[in-house]
Amino acid sequence: MSSLEQHAIDDVTRHLRESRTSAGLTLRELARRAGTSHSTLLAYETGRKIPAVTTYLRILEAAGFAADIVTSRRVRVRDGINRGEELAAVLKLAEQFPANMPRQMNFPRFPDSIHTQT
Repeated sequence: MSSLEQHAIDDVTRHLRESRTSAGLTLRELARRAGTSHSTLLAYETGRKIPAVTTYLRILEAAGFAADIVTSRRVRVRDGINRGEELAAVLKLAEQFPANMPRQMNFPRFPDSIHTQT
């Protein structure tokens, strides 16, 4: 199992558990409302079983919640540069700039004779 798949499973189990506890429901009460058994619901909440998408949505609905799905494009590599490597390079560059700039900049003054010539 990939880390991405494990992350998705962890999210599902957390969402189910948090929706139930936020609704103030016991495992048995939510299972009754969702039309499943409390042991199956417990297996979903602990990650021992993975619910089908329709089952997941049904359980959330029974707890008074809904799942909104947002998709976004992931840019992994651009112009042959890995995104993580690019970020590291930018942060290294940013370290070279001073963190606090003085309120007044010091610069050389031009002699007054330049301004008074005709």
